[in-house]
Amino acid sequence: MKNLFNKWVLGISIVLTVSILTGCGSKTEHWAYIHEPTEEIIALSDNGKATYKGSKYTYTKDDTYITLKDKSGGEESLRYEMNGDQMTLYEKSTYTRLGKAEGDGIVGVWTQDNGWSYQFTEDGHFSEEDIFFGRYTVDEANSCIRLMYDDPIEDAFLYYTLAGDSLTVAYPWPMVRVEK
Repeated sequence: MKNLFNKWVLGISIVLTVSILTGCGSKTEHWAYIHEPTEEIIALSDNGKATYKGSKYTYTKDDTYITLKDKSGGEESLRYEMNGDQMTLYEKSTYTRLGKAEGDGIVGVWTQDNGWSYQFTEDGHFSEEDIFFGRYTVDEANSCIRLMYDDPIEDAFLYYTLAGDSLTVAYPWPMVRVEK
């Protein structure tokens, strides 16, 4: 009888240990940029925990946004879209207008400290990093800029907020599940 009890205790101990080590069966989605499929950018566990660019968060998710919360109460919402087994994650970058406003809205030259830039002209042309060129349209009602590249690159839809000489752009990054 004592031998049976010892086997039962050992069995329960093993089950509990495995459950604790594996997160009680929680599943995690690991995502990477499509151009770096082995480098994890964001991981989302079904237990509400996330890792984004090496930092830990709790998160909530609806059909449009992944909202990350850090331990200090800070919050960041990332727009996303699912495309079958791929995800497009919109990451925010803030640009500062160079010089005075050349026209209404986003028209002008916008730069970051790292040298990245956009230029939007009044006649609907754009330059991205002085490398990619094309035409653009603005959907002000949805705060969306459509970039139509001259090169054979798929159109990009950027979500933006404009506050004076500060332009925050949510740029679409195609994501795939991490290749292990």
